[in-house]
Amino acid sequence: MRLPNSAHTSRPWRIHELTRDFRLEDVWELPGVGGPNAFPLLVQAIASGDPSQSSSVAVRTLFAIRWKIGELLGWDGPDAGLGSGVPTLRDRLPPDLREAPPGPTFTALPFKSLYLIENEWAAEIANRTMHGVMHIGRIPDETGCFRAQMAVLVKPNGLLGATYMAAIRPFRHLVVYPPMLRAMGQR
Repeated sequence: MRLPNSAHTSRPWRIHELTRDFRLEDVWELPGVGGPNAFPLLVQAIASGDPSQSSSVAVRTLFAIRWKIGELLGWDGPDAGLGSGVPTLRDRLPPDLREAPPGPTFTALPFKSLYLIENEWAAEIANRTMHGVMHIGRIPDETGCFRAQMAVLVKPNGLLGATYMAAIRPFRHLVVYPPMLRAMGQR
C-alpha cells in the first residue's frame, strides 16, 4: 500500500543525513509483520529478488524493456554508475554507518548496499537517468514485532532524468510495485 511521504519524513531515519539533495519519490508499506529478528531476513529477500522472474508478466516485460532501452542508449554503462558517473553515498557515511555492515549483495539488480543497522537498510543505484536510493525501515509495534516500509529517493540527472522519472511514475505505481509487494507478502 502506498503511504504519504510523511510516513517516511516524520521518522528519525539515518538516511535523512545522506539524502538532503534527493527527492522523496515514493513510500510504500511492505506486506506482513516480522518478529524481532526477522529484519535481516526481509533485507536478504529484497536483495535476492529478481524482477525478470516475477510472476507478473507486466513486471517482467517492463523490466526487460527498460534494460533493453538502457543498453541501446548507454544509460547503464560502467562509466555512468556509482563511483564513476555518480559519487557513491558511501563517501557521505558518518563513521558509525561506515563501520556498520553494508548489507547483502544484490543478485539481479544493480543496487549496492550502503548500510544495514537494526532498523534501517539503504541501497543505492545510479545510471545516466538518476541516482536513486531504496530505504527499508523497520517500525516496531507494541507486541515486539515490526512492520516495514520502503522509501524511494531520487536525484534525477538533468532533463533526461526528470523526464524519465515522470514517465515511469504511473508504471511504478500501477504496474510494478503492487504485484512485487504482493509477491513479497506471499513469500
